[in-house]
Amino acid sequence: MNFPLPSFLAVSASNPWTYVLFAVIGFAFGFTLEMSGFGNSRKLAAQFYFTDLTVLKVMFTAIVVAMTLTFGAVGLGLLDFSQVWVNPTYLSSGILGGLIMGVGFIIGGFCPTTSLASASTGKIDGMFFVGGGFIGAFLFGETEKYFTDWYNNAGYYGRLTLMDVFHLPSGVIVLLVVLMALFMFWGAEQLERIVGKKDLTREPKQRVYAAGGLFLLALTVALIGTPSTEAKYTQATIARTVQETQADGQVKDVQVKYSADEALAQRLVQITPAELFKTRYDQKVILTMIDIRPEADYNLFHVRGAQNLPLADLKTHVPALLATAAPNAIYVVMSNDESLATQAWKLLTAESIPNVYILEGGINNWISFFGETDPEILPISAALDEQLKFKFPAALGDRYECADPSPIENEKIEFTPKIQLQIKRDKSGGGCG
Repeated sequence: MNFPLPSFLAVSASNPWTYVLFAVIGFAFGFTLEMSGFGNSRKLAAQFYFTDLTVLKVMFTAIVVAMTLTFGAVGLGLLDFSQVWVNPTYLSSGILGGLIMGVGFIIGGFCPTTSLASASTGKIDGMFFVGGGFIGAFLFGETEKYFTDWYNNAGYYGRLTLMDVFHLPSGVIVLLVVLMALFMFWGAEQLERIVGKKDLTREPKQRVYAAGGLFLLALTVALIGTPSTEAKYTQATIARTVQETQADGQVKDVQVKYSADEALAQRLVQITPAELFKTRYDQKVILTMIDIRPEADYNLFHVRGAQNLPLADLKTHVPALLATAAPNAIYVVMSNDESLATQAWKLLTAESIPNVYILEGGINNWISFFGETDPEILPISAALDEQLKFKFPAALGDRYECADPSPIENEKIEFTPKIQLQIKRDKSGGGCG
């Protein structure tokens, strides 16, 4: 997700304020590290001897405060968490990398960012650590090709959060993490008192009030909860690029935002079978066809390549769809007609799945368009809404001819294109504080 500031601060070489903003944020971060003593390797290493646990307390304070404010904004409807980039989980390589970094942290006394803070203030050990980091990065780049498959695939879970692991609401997770952090703060002070012989009577009393305030804030977030799918749908917008004639007579592309209901009413997201057919062979996009019908209908007939995710279970698949969403990903939902597919479209749109479309007329329209000459599929005159309007001799799934029409015979098929890529996610990574 882009930094949540107005568009006039968008990253652009012609907008110098962007770089001023980034410089201010970078300076504030480095200043905070230095003022916390994180430019001193002795202070950083002291946490491993339990004599000074400032690092744990400062970093966990930053984490829980940011987490609480973030999910507070989510609960108030100010932020869509599904659009916040979460680093994907690579469990196996993450464990090994954590061990390597942990050993380096203990030996060198720095993590990557604190070493930069130390080096920038002229400390020689910080400079050596930064140099070692560059050498390590070079060696990794030169050897990564030998273990790339393991590095990228072993223990890959995609976008994984504590809410997904424990199947608990985000507000409950926030409260539990804050309680864990407060217990760790208390335990850290006991270790400092016992091992480091630290006099806790000299510690500022305000830390107790800060801990209480953090707990109350987390409790408030838990009580607020998260917006429902219906509430998120009312705020959803669909962007479309249209051509407008300017006063000087020139035609210019202009982006217009529609509410989700407006997009449905104006038929902006319902694509014809012909457009879906052509999109299946478009190498520039990643197409996912989602058939939300009951398994029995899916087994009777489905478009080749479509995956069966029944409407009742569709929401459980949202995290996986978000984790695999790419800038050029397109999702097309289909049912026998359009009504159930429209419900699925509303759900996926509310949950911020990008570039979701509806197969116009559903499977019935697809068969009418491509299976008109198929002697095995016979139309049924009297069929209710969202029922198949055709009779099949057997449950052959995608083995019917019109389930996978010939690209040669339909090469010159015509349609009015409606698909436009709407890129929502900026996969920028995170790092060590």
